[in-house]
Amino acid sequence: MKVAVLQGGIGREREVSLESGRCIAETLRREGVEVVPSDITPEDMTVLDRPGIDVFFVALHGQFGEDGRLQQILEDRGLVYTGSGPQASRTAFDKIASKNRFASAGVAVAPTVEVGAAMSRREIENRLKDLGGRFVVKPVRQGSSVGVFIVDGPAEAAARAVEVCEEFGDGMIEPFVCGREITVGVLGRQTLPIIEIRSKTGFYDYQAKYVDERTEYLFDTIGDADLRARIDRDAMVCFDALGCRDFARVDFILTDDGVPYALEINTIPGFTTHSLLPKAAARAGVSMGRLCVGIVAASFCRKPVQQNVQTVDSDSICF
Repeated sequence: MKVAVLQGGIGREREVSLESGRCIAETLRREGVEVVPSDITPEDMTVLDRPGIDVFFVALHGQFGEDGRLQQILEDRGLVYTGSGPQASRTAFDKIASKNRFASAGVAVAPTVEVGAAMSRREIENRLKDLGGRFVVKPVRQGSSVGVFIVDGPAEAAARAVEVCEEFGDGMIEPFVCGREITVGVLGRQTLPIIEIRSKTGFYDYQAKYVDERTEYLFDTIGDADLRARIDRDAMVCFDALGCRDFARVDFILTDDGVPYALEINTIPGFTTHSLLPKAAARAGVSMGRLCVGIVAASFCRKPVQQNVQTVDSDSICF
């Protein structure tokens, strides 16, 4: 089998994507797969015309890779690729649209104030009066905590929101939900062990995710079996509410009174040494090799029926 690993791209998470792609490519090679690494951009998609490639492993984070644009191109060309389709990707990349889907499916989410470039600081402040004293300001369409601020007071939140809109376009403000940051990987039709994330700075930002070796990733920190079951169920509900497939990671804040608030879903989570989906998979007994090969195999099964899919190891599809 020949797999093209699509990495790099044009987003602010480009360097993380290159590292994810490198880890995926090295892993697949160790598993005996022929790999074609490609730093793909909208200006250079020549790898998509290369003959003989069975599956395109999409490892682009953020813009172009995770927002559904590349998936739509692959879909239009009839190519087989990993992960969620265009519509699910677009919805997941839009934090407001995805939160609305979560809420409609019965999952708890924090209130949200959407902020546009045309709004004044005074207007934004007025909308925050009844939402508490601490806020999270973020772009609607970014990943890896790029452009995210935790601030005190409506005035500071409004000022930061204006900055976010100027740099990223649409922004959003949520009341700060105090609790433990947890994440749940979804692989096929099963959830992976829950990870609690503890940043030494108190904010799981870009630095804590990819650079700071002090960030802790802990398993088995939730003793209540019913609560664990609820979190797993909510993660799968979020996954299905957006129509995701193959794999994803759902982020929550777990409050002290046991309510998991869904934050967002990542349809192309990282595959670096710091990344959480591979950590959770390993905890469940799924090695990095089995994870990557299983994702490729699941995608390969979506080839048109007239092509030979009997060479796929069905055990790999089940991870």
